[in-house]
Amino acid sequence: MKAVWYDRTGGPEVLTHGDLPTPSPAPGEVLVRLARSGVNPSDWKTRSGSNGRPMAFPRVVPHSDGAGTIEAVGDGVDRARIGERVWIWNGQWRRAWGTAAECIALPAAQAVRLPEGTGFDEGACLGIPALTALHALLTDGGVSGRRVLVTGGAGSVGHYAIQFARLLGAAAVFATVSSESKAAHAAAAGADATIDYKREDVPERISALTGGRGVDRVVEVDVSGNAAMLPALLAPGGVCAVYGANGAAAEIAFGPSILKGIAFRFFIVYELDTAQRATAVGALNGWLERRLVRHAVAARMPLAECAEAHRAVQEGRHTGNVVLEC
Repeated sequence: MKAVWYDRTGGPEVLTHGDLPTPSPAPGEVLVRLARSGVNPSDWKTRSGSNGRPMAFPRVVPHSDGAGTIEAVGDGVDRARIGERVWIWNGQWRRAWGTAAECIALPAAQAVRLPEGTGFDEGACLGIPALTALHALLTDGGVSGRRVLVTGGAGSVGHYAIQFARLLGAAAVFATVSSESKAAHAAAAGADATIDYKREDVPERISALTGGRGVDRVVEVDVSGNAAMLPALLAPGGVCAVYGANGAAAEIAFGPSILKGIAFRFFIVYELDTAQRATAVGALNGWLERRLVRHAVAARMPLAECAEAHRAVQEGRHTGNVVLEC
């Protein structure tokens, strides 16, 4: 079968497109014939070695997200699942074999039924972006009746977070963006107001939008870059759900934070526990079945162009998700 892999960290040029043996499902696993593989920022960061960690395996087939059809099952898995359309989470997390291939064998629970009406393109965007957005809103009491600020509202996670905040009953949803086109993208997803962080004072705008109170929840894409303003953005008792950072450290002002009693919830979507995962997957699939979720697939590229896809995601060329045709 065709696949993409790397044997050392480095730039996109370390990616090789060629032939690898088709895997077989072990007990408790399914073999998925992949139609699409989703490319996320974590994929190029891990491949580049920029996280400072050595390769966990001698050879890595990248990407954790994907969608396709179950082609075979291992012992202990219901054979009725053969032929089922599925989307995948944690394809390459703590495993050497990800979704940048024609097939993947992985635990059956990590292949989730893809509802009718949701295509493979969209299915390849769910594992990291959609589940990250959803958990950031569900954790610590949820956002029903609350004011929410999504930083990076035009990003893959941000675009879903705006929609999910609305679906979860948020009182108001705001988003930071960096251009007029991204503001339009966030507004189309359901943002009540957008703030251009390059040209506007974000805490000042949030104060004006909330009558001086602040927001109850921040869905944070870059805590290292935004840490200084978070105490001013959050209302007393507010929660900042942190899923990303562009730097290795963040400095939080102690005085304003403790006086407001604000909380910081750091999480990584790969490590959700069983109950958290089940809650998020259940809610997401329910909305997909009702066709309530909008997706932003910005580019579709052949598997052989995986290196170019990594460059595109790293350089932020597209507003939306990049997927590979497997």
